[in-house]
Amino acid sequence: MDTPDVGIPEPLASRLSMPEQHAYLRGRLSRRKVLAGAFAGTVGGAALLGGSSGGAPRDTPAAYGSSAAPSAPVRVHGALVAPFGRHLAFGADPMTQMRVSWQVPLAVKSPYIRVGLKPWDLGEKVRAEVRDLHTPALSKKLPAVEQYYLHAALDGLRPGTTYYYGVGHDGFDPASPERLGTVGTFRTAPERAEKFVFTAFGDQGVSYHALANDQLILGQDPAFHLHAGDICYADTTGHGKDSDTYDARVWDTFLAQTECVAKSVPWMVTTGNHDMEAWYSPNGYGGQSARWSLPGNGFDPKAAPGVYSFRYGNVGVVALDANDVSYEIPANRGYSEGRQTAWLDKRLRALRADPAVDFVVVFFHHCAYSTSTHASDGGVRDAWLPLFTEHQVDLVINGHNHVYERTDAVKGGKVGRPVPVGASTDPTRDGIVYVTAGGAGKDLYGFGPGVEDSYEGHVHDRESITTFHWTKSRAADPDTVEWSRVRYTGFSFLAVEVTSGAHPRLSVSALAENGERVDHFEVVRGG
Repeated sequence: MDTPDVGIPEPLASRLSMPEQHAYLRGRLSRRKVLAGAFAGTVGGAALLGGSSGGAPRDTPAAYGSSAAPSAPVRVHGALVAPFGRHLAFGADPMTQMRVSWQVPLAVKSPYIRVGLKPWDLGEKVRAEVRDLHTPALSKKLPAVEQYYLHAALDGLRPGTTYYYGVGHDGFDPASPERLGTVGTFRTAPERAEKFVFTAFGDQGVSYHALANDQLILGQDPAFHLHAGDICYADTTGHGKDSDTYDARVWDTFLAQTECVAKSVPWMVTTGNHDMEAWYSPNGYGGQSARWSLPGNGFDPKAAPGVYSFRYGNVGVVALDANDVSYEIPANRGYSEGRQTAWLDKRLRALRADPAVDFVVVFFHHCAYSTSTHASDGGVRDAWLPLFTEHQVDLVINGHNHVYERTDAVKGGKVGRPVPVGASTDPTRDGIVYVTAGGAGKDLYGFGPGVEDSYEGHVHDRESITTFHWTKSRAADPDTVEWSRVRYTGFSFLAVEVTSGAHPRLSVSALAENGERVDHFEVVRGG
């Protein structure tokens, strides 16, 4: 007998919070006595199927996310099981901490990491933590899925040092001669500020264009990469209908795709609306907690793993979860009960008081200022823009809209200073530049009727554009705005060169997937 699809009817889904969706999915499975079957709908594109992280380290992973225990893990000899999907992340201190994560297709015994200063001298084994996910059959066409994620926390590293590492388990030793080709590298942040590059985008998914962007990013030799949410799109449609499917295996494909960069470049993610996955945990973030190890210094790492901060050189970076404040997609709105915003105020204040910090960069998913399909989220504006202004944030990076769009310097909701292509701006005087970098690889959006692209070499300035912003009542309130300066309908990413010293600056460029530069500008302070 076929397993029935288990979904949330669209009229009901539009009224349920993430905890309510979690309870509905679990309860419905229990009532039907379905051993394997789960389904996710979305509210305005929010994925309603979710994840839960494993607990203490163990050799044999237990299953999470099912109302009945799955079958015993398949065991094969460890020599036949190759790790994949390596991805790095900084700890709270990038000078001394690195988090290494990877995946195995089958359960293994005693997973570990080796680290050393030479590829032929990787040192002793350091035990890894196992976080596993069990996802029941999602529909008649999708099987149950077992996923095994492994994580190692490396502390006490030397600043500004290149390390070699290998990941393994019983039967697969990365230090053996036949496995040396699997050895990776990473570099810790320098003790003193120096010139470096970081890259950023959002809304990647799995596609040729996503992979092409990864390859171009690797060519920038970035110190780290910022991913502003909607990471892999395991929920590809998100309409809240019975035809929607959530395929947990897409995460495997995504991590394999991204490994070419993320195995050596810290891949710092935050949470988008498609990354809320209600099945595994009430807050929707259990899957993210299982797959990623992030700095863990936000207001509550268990409740919001995508909220954190770190300092690299002279730049302070803050990651936020805009699902908490979104008016457009309210499935998780208010889950932090104001704690995230209070933490943001405290964190921005501390960064501005740090004499080593010249620039503060904030990234999150939903757009503060955009004229594309999802437009601007009034919840983001109401909750956070006063703090960005008070603490003179230098650059804000968003995703959500699958285009590249960049504002003038915005001050008090209006143009504080025009910033044409190639211009400089000073946040202490002009306001803040907001960048939508949502062209990472997912299907592209566009701009409104009659609104043409305007980018380097193809400038078509407009006095104003008719758009809208989302209100607390989920209404689209019309706007006529003058701040949309650069618009590009194409796959792209940001590359930011940071300099320090007597005249520090952020040199921001947007690069298309063919390598063409479509925008550039500079951020200086007190210039």
